[in-house]
Amino acid sequence: MASTNSNLLSIRDLTIEYAGSDGTLTAVDQVSLDVPQNKLIAVVGESGCGKSTLGLSIIGLLPTPPAKIAGGKINYKDIDLVPLTEKQRREFRGTEIAMIFQEPLTSLNPVYKVGDQIAEAILVREIRRTKKSQLAANTDIMQKTYSSRSIQTTRIPRFRRHLTSQLRTEIIDALKLVRIADPEQVIERYPFELSGGMRQRVMIAMAISQKPSLLVADEPTTALDVTTQAQVLKLMKELMDEVKTSIFLVTHDLAVASQVADQVIVMYAGEIVEIANVYDLFSDPLHPYSKGLLSCIPAGYKEDTNLEPIPGNVPNLLNPPVGCRFAPRCPYVMKICKEKKPKLVESKQGHLVECFLYGN
Repeated sequence: MASTNSNLLSIRDLTIEYAGSDGTLTAVDQVSLDVPQNKLIAVVGESGCGKSTLGLSIIGLLPTPPAKIAGGKINYKDIDLVPLTEKQRREFRGTEIAMIFQEPLTSLNPVYKVGDQIAEAILVREIRRTKKSQLAANTDIMQKTYSSRSIQTTRIPRFRRHLTSQLRTEIIDALKLVRIADPEQVIERYPFELSGGMRQRVMIAMAISQKPSLLVADEPTTALDVTTQAQVLKLMKELMDEVKTSIFLVTHDLAVASQVADQVIVMYAGEIVEIANVYDLFSDPLHPYSKGLLSCIPAGYKEDTNLEPIPGNVPNLLNPPVGCRFAPRCPYVMKICKEKKPKLVESKQGHLVECFLYGN
């Protein structure tokens, strides 16, 4: 898993801990992965396996305390994000790395109209772009273009009634990009006046309007019905090609990953147990945990056989088992599995697995 110039994001040996009254819980344990340019990488696994913690660490939104990055690197465009201060991290949020949260109703501000909130995202982008250029001429142009008042802050109340026609046009274009049919009416509505699917599209529009290189999507379809979920997934895949961004998708739903992912990363108990392209994972899963997850998916037609759930429970990460963490639930468990921790090895080209059944 050597880092290459084609990788937008490279995570190496990342360990994230949560401190609590009962002890220290290692939610992410020495995880390494790459996100290539213009690819959709899906991270899948049961609840509590560390998927969301991993996603939040990329954008610097871990709840600290109790969470802390205990070791490792998060290299974004060859810049290690781990040692940066909160002020330095904010320069990457939105315009470089954007995020779509699981529940859009709680992520959108209920007291501001949709248009005002997308306007804020666009203004943040322009302010940062101007700051980087450090040209007074650009500052004057931006102020004339995007607001009738001086832009010295990114707070919405300063702009919400002073949007110019060009800014309004850009907001409408952002909503059209996410396939909202009546953007002129939607920008005048409040989030609670929209359906779940519409709110999620607004969240995507806000993220895309900042033109990020990397989009972190944390369970973006969980609260949606099946039809809307399919539409949002198709939209995300289309937008990835249109705006040339990479997507880091966190999901517990393997069916979601199968529809949109280029590569799938399977996590279990804070560790990566398998990495493969989407076709190899679903046609020839190697790790017993991956096989168990796939056996839990309904076939989509009536059949006599029953679904086979994975026996047992996810281990307590305050006191994880010695050796392979999946050993207590594995049908292929061997003596070595309970004594030694397996390494992530390349079983075949591009297909990595952490299991003693495939060497180590």
